[in-house]
Amino acid sequence: MIAKRIIPCLDVRNGRVVKGTNFEGIQDVADPVEMAKYYNDTGADELVFYDITASFEGRGLFTDILKRTAAQVFIPLTVGGAINEVSDFERVLSCGADKVSVNSGAIKNPDLIDNAAKRYGDQCVVLSMDVKRVDGSFRIFAKGGRVDTGIDALQWAREGQERGAGELVVNSIDTDGVKQGFDLEMLSAVGKMVSIPIIASGGAGSMEHFKTLFETVPQVDAGLAASIFHRKEVPLPALKAYLAGEGIPMRILVPASPMAPQ
Repeated sequence: MIAKRIIPCLDVRNGRVVKGTNFEGIQDVADPVEMAKYYNDTGADELVFYDITASFEGRGLFTDILKRTAAQVFIPLTVGGAINEVSDFERVLSCGADKVSVNSGAIKNPDLIDNAAKRYGDQCVVLSMDVKRVDGSFRIFAKGGRVDTGIDALQWAREGQERGAGELVVNSIDTDGVKQGFDLEMLSAVGKMVSIPIIASGGAGSMEHFKTLFETVPQVDAGLAASIFHRKEVPLPALKAYLAGEGIPMRILVPASPMAPQ
């Protein structure tokens, strides 16, 4: 059985890792380079790096910070923020990213998904979806959760897969930062629409929430979280040991053995 993944997320603004609730009330947390190294060393399966205001502010992603972050990470690194052209993929990949996350750029120009997948391969293209309930349906929001696009999230997930996205990050704005559990209803609905890997984001507050996620929505391949990892409320090694003990397949980091004396 394929191991489930645990993925910390670094939301970066003005060169610092930040976190809020329901995409509001943003607070400074830490230095992204130091935090990336910490997660690399404590068993994260992958790392996601979002420049959360790049699209809204109409500027390029912080490539200097990304280069320094990538230098500390030897696990897959997904990067997003102001990805509007295929050339942005090249810029981000050349800084050390393994995968590129598209969100607002793909909403404006869905062909971006097709073109990037053809040039770099499906495995490199991650479609990130910020989803919120509006009048009983799931809708896609853009510009860091600020703008209701009117796009049906379930149809967008399917279209993203058909255009060549190799993975989805599905973030629930309704549960983001609330720490009451993942949005299982929304994730289940998305899971019925696609066959590519799904990364669940928004709402994690305890180890049990990850267990419930993986047991309730088997289509989900990974759980993503931010503040509970940043503040060590749920230490990564402890979480993975707990999940493995509950029968959920995990990749467990084996500490390096000390060198034998000469």
